[in-house]
Amino acid sequence: MIIYNVTVNIDNSVADEWLQWMQEVHIPDVMKTGFFLHNQISRMIDEIDNGGVTYAVQYKCRNLEDLEEYQNEHADAIQSRHDARYANQYVTFSSTLEIVASDVERTEQAG
Repeated sequence: MIIYNVTVNIDNSVADEWLQWMQEVHIPDVMKTGFFLHNQISRMIDEIDNGGVTYAVQYKCRNLEDLEEYQNEHADAIQSRHDARYANQYVTFSSTLEIVASDVERTEQAG
């Protein structure tokens, strides 16, 4: 499994409206492409005050091929709507992660 992570720092003046728009419009548009199985938004809670709020938007997909197909066929159009709406009010970077373990349980060490 692959996680496509998009970290966004959005200006405080539009942060609440951005979060609502992401949940009601942007993420549903991404999910409608059919390439992702799951999504989540996390907010950074220990950041320094920089005039914005930082979120990690994560999408889980089956494999790199699905992610690449999404990026080649859909990402530009979806991203351009985000850019048009929030131009000059955010900074972002993305990363791709491979899940190597999931739901690992803590066990007591004998000794």
